[in-house]
Amino acid sequence: MEEVPLEAQRSQAPAPEAAAGAETRITIDSPDAMQELGRGIAALLRPGDLVLLTGELGAGKTTLTRGLGEGLGVRGAVTSPTFVIARVHPSLTGGPALVHVDAYRLGGGLDEMEDLDLDVSLPESVVVVEWGDGKVEELSDDRLHVVIARAVGHEEVLDDVREVVVRGVGERWSAGAGLDALAGALSE
Repeated sequence: MEEVPLEAQRSQAPAPEAAAGAETRITIDSPDAMQELGRGIAALLRPGDLVLLTGELGAGKTTLTRGLGEGLGVRGAVTSPTFVIARVHPSLTGGPALVHVDAYRLGGGLDEMEDLDLDVSLPESVVVVEWGDGKVEELSDDRLHVVIARAVGHEEVLDDVREVVVRGVGERWSAGAGLDALAGALSE
C-alpha cells in the first residue's frame, strides 16, 4: 500500500468554498482512538448532515464511521459498503439514521449516484460518503470534510498513527459548531 503524505492528500480534496467554517487537526494513535473520534463527531451531527471522508485504503474511514454509528446509536454493525455501495443503519434511539456510502467505484459524480436516492435520505439522516470528494458536494452547501492520512515516519512506530483534519464547510459550520472541542475531548 503506497503511503500518501498528508499534504498530497489535502491537494486531492477540493478547495474549500467561500463559506468555509472551522477546521481542527487531530493526531490519532490507534483504531480505538479513531472510533472515539467518530463518537465525538457524532455528538455534533444532526439530521441532514453530510460527511465526506478522504483517505487512502486502510486509512481508517470505516473505523471512523463505526464510531459515528456508535455515537448515533444505530442498528447493525458498520462495515465497509464497498460491494453494496450504500448501507442504511436505522436509529435505535429515535435519532437520525446513518446512510454509509462508498463511492470508490462510482466515477460519474452526482449523476451516477442519483440511483442511491441520497438526496431523499439526506434531510432525515446523517449521510457519510467515503471517497465522495468531487462526487456529492452538490447534495449540501453545509458539510464536513474529514481527511485521514497516515503519519509519515518509522513505520514500525507510526503504523497506527493518523493525522486527521476535520473541516466544516458552509454556514452550519462557520462558527465551528464544536469542532474545536474534538481534540480536547480525545485527550481527556
